[in-house]
Amino acid sequence: MRVHVVSDVHGNADALARAGQGADALVVLGDLIDFVDYHDHSRGILGAVFGPEKVATFAKLRSERRHHDLAAYATSLWTSLTDPAAVVEDAIRDQYRTLFGAMTAPTFATPGNVDAPALWPEFAGEGVRVLDGEVAEIGGLRFGFVGGALIPTNVIRRRRGGGFRPYLRTEEDYAAAVERLGAVDVVCSHIPPDVPELTYDVVARRPEYGSAALLRLIRRHAPRWSVFGHVHQPLAERMRVARTECVNVGHFQRTERPYVLRW
Repeated sequence: MRVHVVSDVHGNADALARAGQGADALVVLGDLIDFVDYHDHSRGILGAVFGPEKVATFAKLRSERRHHDLAAYATSLWTSLTDPAAVVEDAIRDQYRTLFGAMTAPTFATPGNVDAPALWPEFAGEGVRVLDGEVAEIGGLRFGFVGGALIPTNVIRRRRGGGFRPYLRTEEDYAAAVERLGAVDVVCSHIPPDVPELTYDVVARRPEYGSAALLRLIRRHAPRWSVFGHVHQPLAERMRVARTECVNVGHFQRTERPYVLRW
């Protein structure tokens, strides 16, 4: 059996169309949307709506960690539009139409934080199964799926000026979804388990939020693999936790290479 796994597609539909070649199944771990493309400022939703020069300013403020200035600048961009929520939703639908159409192999998918899961049923065709807090059997193994990312309990969620709300979950909600999986052979999540080497991004120079619930599942049930994405430049791309091989399958938008599971 051969399964290809990708995460953090961020709009790269051409590579996604090739990702299932030679595979019995394709697993997609979310972040399909290209919202702000920091590598090509003309791309992504922000680039399409406001143009590359404004995205360059946005990216510069973010890289300099000028959070107050960044928030004010983003607000000024979105308030320049009559109906920013409608503009963003139309752009997301356009991307999803292309991205889901690129999933040609039998596909099992869970959303990331840069996704709008409420829209997925509209675009997931007959060959795409969407799972979140659910288990699917692939080649005789139990694959458990959990989507989204975590929001710290002390942070107040505010709707972005552009009308896009990331798929962020409380610790309790996320843990309940993980608990529903039970004993599985492969854990498929967008975010990593809460292990410092797996959560730290060496370019952003900060840790992302990993899941303690995923780590508990790994220690309790010892699945063969834990596969995830979210951290684009991890300190460790893979490591073993007890008997489980934990693997960051890569920032697929840039690598364009699926991670291969064989058994």
